[in-house]
Amino acid sequence: MSRRERIVIEIKNFAVSIVYGLITILLFGVLSSLIFSLILQFSGTQEKSISLLITIISFFAVFFGGFISGGKRKQKGWLIGGATGLLYSLIILAYQFLGQSSLFSIEQFIYHICYILTATMGGVLGVNILAGPSYKS
Repeated sequence: MSRRERIVIEIKNFAVSIVYGLITILLFGVLSSLIFSLILQFSGTQEKSISLLITIISFFAVFFGGFISGGKRKQKGWLIGGATGLLYSLIILAYQFLGQSSLFSIEQFIYHICYILTATMGGVLGVNILAGPSYKS
């Protein structure tokens, strides 16, 4: 196998791992949004009272997405997790800019920096937990 073919395979594996992480984040987000919308609709709970819980769950979703992408890739967890978090933030930025004609506020920018760092930590743990030992006895 030539060097060029190996590079193409590496890029494909990298992209597939990121897609797995993004799908995990988005599915987790859709499921939690459905649950919270039902809670808000059929109870007397106000959105303000569960905003901290929603923030915690969003960080968990991004962490888990980085974890899945790192475990799928089985190497360079910091890179694959960070790339997953960065791509997730860029998707949210594109949606907000194209759909709502606004950019990130300073507070949102800080949240998304934290999302990227959280996904990076998830990627590192995903490689170390899901990939198993990489040495030979």
